[in-house]
Amino acid sequence: MTGVSLDHVEPYTNISPKAYEHPADRAATAALKAIPMLDTLVRRLIEWRYERALRQFYLGTSLKVSDTQCTDLWASHTAATRILDLPEIYDLYLTTPVLGTAVTIGSRKPIVVIDSAVLKRLGAGEQRVLLGHELGHVLSDHVLYITALNILLAAGGSLPVLLGLPFRAVKTVLLEWYRAAELSADRAATLVVRDPQIVCRMLMVAASGLPADELNLDAFMAQAMQYENWDDPSDRVRRFFWEINVTHPYAVKRVSEVMRWVQSGDYDRILRGDYRTRDQETDVRAEASDAMEFYGERFRAAFRDLGENVTSLGSQMGGVADQVADWLRNRGGGRGNGGDTPSAA
Repeated sequence: MTGVSLDHVEPYTNISPKAYEHPADRAATAALKAIPMLDTLVRRLIEWRYERALRQFYLGTSLKVSDTQCTDLWASHTAATRILDLPEIYDLYLTTPVLGTAVTIGSRKPIVVIDSAVLKRLGAGEQRVLLGHELGHVLSDHVLYITALNILLAAGGSLPVLLGLPFRAVKTVLLEWYRAAELSADRAATLVVRDPQIVCRMLMVAASGLPADELNLDAFMAQAMQYENWDDPSDRVRRFFWEINVTHPYAVKRVSEVMRWVQSGDYDRILRGDYRTRDQETDVRAEASDAMEFYGERFRAAFRDLGENVTSLGSQMGGVADQVADWLRNRGGGRGNGGDTPSAA
């Protein structure tokens, strides 16, 4: 099963990423934009020619896909670009290894890099999912922060403190945002292929390292439900600490998030042509306020799960969450719409 042919999928004309954006992505992005000087720091990282070096690296060490190289993959890439109504076709490379199966980098003119070892395990439909996911990052304007995070991960702890923001803090914030951005990109991929099951199948292959025809999707979906419904509070807290240091949400969590979105009705509504477009304005202040509430509650809830045995720790961390929210509110409220904040689509 390969899903709907991309040649027959009509484009989502002028679709805004806000049409399908995951709430966690919206909250994380608003929180990032509320941090004083962070955008300036990110742009400073890019200005240090890291982006240019990455372009040269992939051009010199990887296979550039085109209409004369891996032509089927290139056709899927151009079709996915058309479906999401992106302004241009971006460079596509194959190499190995790639963190997280694929990555999109470059703040001005993005390039998509796919792990060729993973690609070999994917059927045609699953390859389209991967391409739609990466192009979703482009449409959502995630690429600036993705590039900065890749620079920080590559540099380790060797970068100095910049603009008063310590390396570890910046990395942690960007990792939290990246995990949320992945959930939005999964939704974009679902819109491209128009088959949520193919998206889940691609995630199953990524999790297992085996081709889909050797696996049972129904069993994997049941596994995702088992993980989602796990009711031990201490285990949920343990997950919280595992997840804060990884770039991608776990595959089973991503499956649950995709299916929850489909079941909400928002997916079908977009297919019918009822979606937000890029020319509609965004209420930046409202999104920043939502972000403060989202993260304050996220951290308090995590520690409430620990129960009475560690009430003191939960209270302390809940207090920290309140302080962070207050700090964002005080700093973010005065920023307005000027400065280096990227415009939202």
